[in-house]
Amino acid sequence: MAQPNVLAIIQARGGSKGLPNKNLLPLAGHPLVAYSVKAALETPSITRTIISTDSQAIADAAQKYGAEVPFIRPAEFAQDLSTDFDVFKHALNWFWENEGYRPDLVVQLRPTSPVRSVRHIDDAIQTLWNTPEADSIRTITPTPITPYKMWVYDPETATMQPLLNHPTLPEFYNEPRQKLPPVHWHIGNLDVIRPHVILDKKSMSGYPILPYVLPFEYAIDIDDLAGFRKAEETMNQVECVRFE
Repeated sequence: MAQPNVLAIIQARGGSKGLPNKNLLPLAGHPLVAYSVKAALETPSITRTIISTDSQAIADAAQKYGAEVPFIRPAEFAQDLSTDFDVFKHALNWFWENEGYRPDLVVQLRPTSPVRSVRHIDDAIQTLWNTPEADSIRTITPTPITPYKMWVYDPETATMQPLLNHPTLPEFYNEPRQKLPPVHWHIGNLDVIRPHVILDKKSMSGYPILPYVLPFEYAIDIDDLAGFRKAEETMNQVECVRFE
């Protein structure tokens, strides 16, 4: 099977209310966004790496580290409630309309989840490419807290209901954790999607979704300064992309 043309899209908004300029803040001496750029450029299966951003400062930083900046993302797709689907649909349509370019696969590398390895990225790409019946692949890890012990609380009636159901255990929420089904969490440091799933199915995952299971250490999502410190510590402990 011929190798795919793979586009990595790194989306990085300028606005961050919780941590201003988050994507440009230094992680071990380099802007946060630089780690996703470096990961994409070092992955053999990725043929093109772009930044989708509404911020000229982020665009300049990403370009400095080697990413293409084909466009500045329109403000309408860079709002607090803008979705991954909005961003990726805009990018794919822009490339088709302006370059007649459509990749075989699209990779999402979120800057806020910088702990990832080239080996994992490349393996995930090849796994999806060699599984034509699947629409996407996502990284997951065993969740430390089982949702079978989670509840939906209604403050108006002061009542609560289990978040989930179980087909054979009537009071599963009272069972030992070891008797409950293992559950995995989508950690978001790597997604690979077929473009037609985004454009035709109007979905960022479609179905079937292949799992790519990673150890819990890779579940880093930076929301605050403590997240930066945690990411720096983890990068020194696991196989991942870093700057020497």
